[in-house]
Parts: sequence; C-alpha cells; structure tokens
Amino acid sequence: MMSKNNTNGRNQFAMLTIDDLVPQDHLVRKIDAVLDFEFIYPIVEATCSDLGRPSIDPVILIKLVFIQYLFGIRSMRQTIKEVDTNVAYRWFLGYSFEEKIPHFSTFGKNYVRRFRETTVFEDIFAYILEQAVKAGFVTEDNLYLDSTHIKANANKHKFTKEMTHDEAKAYQDELEDEINRQRIEAGKRPSTLDLEKEVKLKERKISKADPESGYYVKGEREKQFAYSAHTSCDDNGFILSTIITPGNIHDS
Repeated sequence: MMSKNNTNGRNQFAMLTIDDLVPQDHLVRKIDAVLDFEFIYPIVEATCSDLGRPSIDPVILIKLVFIQYLFGIRSMRQTIKEVDTNVAYRWFLGYSFEEKIPHFSTFGKNYVRRFRETTVFEDIFAYILEQAVKAGFVTEDNLYLDSTHIKANANKHKFTKEMTHDEAKAYQDELEDEINRQRIEAGKRPSTLDLEKEVKLKERKISKADPESGYYVKGEREKQFAYSAHTSCDDNGFILSTIITPGNIHDS
C-alpha cells in the first residue's frame, strides 16, 4: 500500500545540540580531533590591529578555507551558503544554530587587508607539514613533482607583444660563473669552453588583464593565458611544497 509522508516534522521541537547531529565518523570531527587550531593565533597576530572594532576570529577565516578545499566547493561565496545550512560545518566552525555566518565579502576584505602581502598561509602549511613529519607520516624515499594548469581570468585575444631574452640564454653568464666556481673549489682550472655568447630574442604575448600569467598552448587548438601549479609530494601523497609560475614555464 502506498503511503504518503506529511510535513509536520518540519515544525517539530526537540532538545538537541549541534554535536548530537554530527556523525562521529564525519571528516570535520577527525580533523578537529588531531589538529589544534590555536597555533593560528600567533601566526596572524602581527596582522591584527589593537584599534577599531573586534574583527572576526582568524581561526574561523582559516577554517572556511579548509571547508572549501576539503569538500570541493567552487567559491567562498558558495562556501558561506553551504555553512549556513550544513550542521557539520557549523560544528567545525563553532557556530550555534542561531549565530549568523559572516558574509562572503568579509573573507575577501580580510584577505586583502590582512593576509595578502604576508606569509600567513605558507606558515600554516609549514606548521601542519611539520606535525605530519613528527608523526612519521612523511617519507623521504621518493619525491614526485607534477604540475597542472590553472586558467587565468584573462581574455586570450587581448594581449600585447614584447621581445624578451630567451630564458635559456639569459642565464648563460651565471651558468658559466657557477661552473668555474665549482671547478676552482675542486682544485681544477677554470673551464676554457666558450659557450655561445649570442642571446636570442623571442616574442612573448603579455595579457592586458593579467600580465603575470603565461600564454599557454595545449595541443593544436587550445590556447589560453594560464598559471602552472607545481607540486611535490612523497610516497604517501603528502604535499611537501608548491609553487605557482606563469603557464608557459616548463616543469623542468
């Protein structure tokens, strides 16, 4: 027999806490159990002013980044929307049912005004990696390096052209000096090898909207301005370092 559920449960009143509603095996519980976010306060202390109104807790700002990355949410705007209705996210941030979640622009303003020209995120990364090393999770047997391209927010048809030195030739003198320095330290005579002195020029496309990006050509047709995110990791998949370069910089 077909049954029909009513919606009276929507108005049910129950004595529950947020903690009661978050499953014990939820990822946010596992993170909270092994990582004490108190370490963030001394890292961001220099970015906080003693004047003005109390700011949003910096741990909240960093935890929002964790939520966005760990659960694959596409933007901070969407992350805030998800936190507003997701009990597990509220629990992770320490917000009650009634507390208002910060507006997404709050994170953007704090990033620009407080974190943009600092090493806050690098320091947080280094601290967490250090804890993983101390716990014996990181191995040194093999290191792997890979990169992925990230499309820049730039129109591929709007650019200027500049003539720049070929990168391999531009460092020619520096390379020769380093070779001779090592030979002298090893008790050998400086090299008499005469490397080609000609420095070649090549045309480079510079984006008008994002000049720090690089013009990247993938295959025969796909062309775009992009960045390359280079990442090194160990056998267990722990990221050991990362660096962002223009998309036209080769991995090697």
